Amino acid sequence: MPPALDLSPFLLVRQHFESHKLSDISASVHETLSNSGMASTLKPGSEIAIGVGSRGIANIDAIVAAAVAWWKGQGMRPFLFPAMGSHGAASAAGQAAVLAKYGITENAMGCPVRSSLAVVDLGVTPDGIPVVMDRTAFGAAGVMLCGRVKWHTDFSGTLESGLFKMMAIGLGKLAGAKSYHTFAYRMGLEAMIRSVGRHVLASGHILGGLAILEDSSHDTARVEAVPAIDMERREEQLLALVKTWMPRLPTELDVLIVNEMGKTFAGSGLDTKVINRAVWGDINPWPGIPRIGRVFVRDLSPLSYGNATGIGMADVVHRRILKHVHRQPTYVNALTSSQPASIRMPIHFPTDRECLRAVCSTVGRHNPADATVGWIANTLDLGLLACTANLRSELERNPRIEILGEARPLEFDERGDLMGWLAVPASAVHH
Repeated sequence: MPPALDLSPFLLVRQHFESHKLSDISASVHETLSNSGMASTLKPGSEIAIGVGSRGIANIDAIVAAAVAWWKGQGMRPFLFPAMGSHGAASAAGQAAVLAKYGITENAMGCPVRSSLAVVDLGVTPDGIPVVMDRTAFGAAGVMLCGRVKWHTDFSGTLESGLFKMMAIGLGKLAGAKSYHTFAYRMGLEAMIRSVGRHVLASGHILGGLAILEDSSHDTARVEAVPAIDMERREEQLLALVKTWMPRLPTELDVLIVNEMGKTFAGSGLDTKVINRAVWGDINPWPGIPRIGRVFVRDLSPLSYGNATGIGMADVVHRRILKHVHRQPTYVNALTSSQPASIRMPIHFPTDRECLRAVCSTVGRHNPADATVGWIANTLDLGLLACTANLRSELERNPRIEILGEARPLEFDERGDLMGWLAVPASAVHH
């Protein structure tokens, strides 16, 4: 019998975040688009290209369906296209499949879905960046981007992940994404996004965007139509707002257990501003965020389609994750984004017990029972988590935390893998 893993017992806790959940998403989409003026200069029957990204946005199918219905109500002919750079294994079919996994299909949305990697040349920015744009979208009377505005996992700024980034990397497809990240390596991501985004706006093809904001519980909190003329300034304001809703872990930890990583949770697979890591290898680089000593990842989400970008931020992973990693999309994403460190392979073992024993031996605790350990499902959903009972006094001082029941020791099955509470095997959804 393997030696015991003498960790402190675990408490199941709930974080109570302030809710900003929309009560009627469809009505909100229709109202904001009706007040946007986006259709005012278009002739009836015009084709409208609606760009949709590749993140796991809550209610994205309902939001996109409402936008399609609104454009149809204006007498236009909308179609959808993937605006996701190199994701979906950098293929037209792969990107359409990503949208389909989110329920965005021709039948469900009531309009065509057109996926292509072909681009057209839009010239060069004042910073010397050649700009390209999805050829399918370019041929429409106007383009509206539908995407979430949130903090970026690779940098901090006043303009991070959102509509402007979609205009650059999303509309640029594989060709643009690779070129833009090469420029960003030298000039920074925010400067690149602004430079390319402004140039795309100046082309006159962009009508505006439908900005989606989510609250701390990953609920749709706001949808706002942002006309092109106001996009840069308004996105900065929306980003500042959504950063005030950013969920965090309630305490510093020696070890954080994460059931699943993947592109559906964050562009880097793991939200760096939750685990306090950087895709280029820095540990605890983000100020104001709880320090995390080690990160143990148990599996890769099936909605990541084998893309294991971000696995390099983990210190140890369960060996099952290796079966779900597809080399092609992982390599394409890492090389396109100029981040090869993000896919370095961590230490791995065949059971959760072995992974935990190994990683807990590296956190400077002579007695394993003194190690502070947290356990989450993924870095997007921080409402329910488990923490070792040696953190009880700190948790009890946090007015946002509710402790659910008594502390219990970790449970393992006969193979040595975690059971109970948050441990529904991530790999089960692959079968």
